[in-house]
Amino acid sequence: MVATNYEAAISLIDEAHSQDPNIAIIDNVSIPYELHYARKMTHYLSLRAPSASPILKVAIRAQHLRRWEIPRSSYPMTRAGYLSWRAFLKKRQASLAKAICIGCGFGEEEAEGVARLVRKEDLIGNEETQVLEDVACLVFLDDQFERFGREHDEEMIVRVLRKTWRKMSDGGRELALGIGMTGECERLIGKALAE
Repeated sequence: MVATNYEAAISLIDEAHSQDPNIAIIDNVSIPYELHYARKMTHYLSLRAPSASPILKVAIRAQHLRRWEIPRSSYPMTRAGYLSWRAFLKKRQASLAKAICIGCGFGEEEAEGVARLVRKEDLIGNEETQVLEDVACLVFLDDQFERFGREHDEEMIVRVLRKTWRKMSDGGRELALGIGMTGECERLIGKALAE
């Protein structure tokens, strides 16, 4: 049943993304940032797993569902605060995605499957969770890394790049090496991977 309903779920998820007050400028066009992010996620999913299941397609699209409503600044600006924020977001986004799926006629098991992926459960044992992690890392490298590099010192950037690389599968890493980047970003990635 899910194959006939996943497009309706994605449409509702995108409707929510369209309410993001944060704007990205892409090719001189303004777009709500989370809608842009979700489209990037889908793009990299099509490269990483062209035959992805409808469950994974919905989870990919829902990865940052209504994220802007809980800003990072609402938690302490410490590592522990960051981790608490991320843990809360995963649970909340999974719950919101599951509710949308149920409303679109998904069975309980299918909707919970979407929620488990959004929560990134069983990263080691579930291939679809690994694909989702790969896609999130690819979007970070393609869409967010350059800005991240301007906002943090080199030691932190290299540390984050190493963690990102370790989280990815061989298939994700292969795609990552094909992302076009500025010379400075390439240098930092080279440094992270060399040590």
